[in-house]
Amino acid sequence: MMAMLHLRARLYAMLRAYFAAQGVLEVETPILSAAGNTEPNIESFHTRFSGHADAGAPLRWLRTSPEYPLKRLLAAGVGDCYELGRVFRNGEAGGRHNPEFTMLEWYRVGWDHLRLIDETVALVGQALALVGRQASVRVLGYRELFRLHAGVDPFDADAQALRAPLAGIGIDPCGLTRDDWLDLLMTHRIQPAFADDVVTVVHDWPASQAALARVRPGEPPLAERFELYLGQYEIANGYHELNDAAEQRRRFLNDLAVRRARGLELPPLDEPLLQALPALPDCAGVAVGIDRLLMAMTGRHRIADVLAFDFARA
Repeated sequence: MMAMLHLRARLYAMLRAYFAAQGVLEVETPILSAAGNTEPNIESFHTRFSGHADAGAPLRWLRTSPEYPLKRLLAAGVGDCYELGRVFRNGEAGGRHNPEFTMLEWYRVGWDHLRLIDETVALVGQALALVGRQASVRVLGYRELFRLHAGVDPFDADAQALRAPLAGIGIDPCGLTRDDWLDLLMTHRIQPAFADDVVTVVHDWPASQAALARVRPGEPPLAERFELYLGQYEIANGYHELNDAAEQRRRFLNDLAVRRARGLELPPLDEPLLQALPALPDCAGVAVGIDRLLMAMTGRHRIADVLAFDFARA
């Protein structure tokens, strides 16, 4: 544990030195928010403020990432910025998950997601150098990845064809959507085939999985998004950021409809973010899970092995 604490500190120092040299400003944003994350597959913690009513909404949600307030800062003109801090997700505990974990998120004004891929890969390479390792890099499209590793076209195959490579795993199909099957193919069939000494970057995702990314028109339309994997570990998720408030509101409301159908809580929308989006400059942003990065760097298979105290011992 002591060796891991020292490695984490060295990683933080390297990251801060890199961004300082690049002129990217370190900022801090609120951990407690009046708005929550509407993503159907992410659950937020919440708590209540007991002070006077004039202070603001008493129900507060612990952030699942610093994305929304960072975008408000970008819209206000802060320029390139990053935050390194704790985030929280309810119900996520296990070998690769801890309910509180550390996230690095940064934004580059005037960049798209493809340019940001290069910087993210370079930073992962610097992190590996801290433990005397290197990795080769492959960058490919979402369609190419699925054809290569699962033998299906993720844009044309129907749900039955997507289920076929997962036969024998014992997945309950009740209520699963086409996107759910794509996610299961990624986690159960594709990721396990990634070699430990390879950084894999997957770009141009289905428009139905855009989240807060722009969608590029075409046939099919593609979300300008990427994910980066170090070995079998998903490390980073990046977007060419959407700045269309009406479209973002539509996506949030669609998320709430899915949550309602599943009987989940309905967090309030982040109205300050939606008001700020029209002023958001053209930019790209990426979030990196620091604990997952440390796991991949050191060959650990339990997130508890890279934490001072995991959730069970907190």
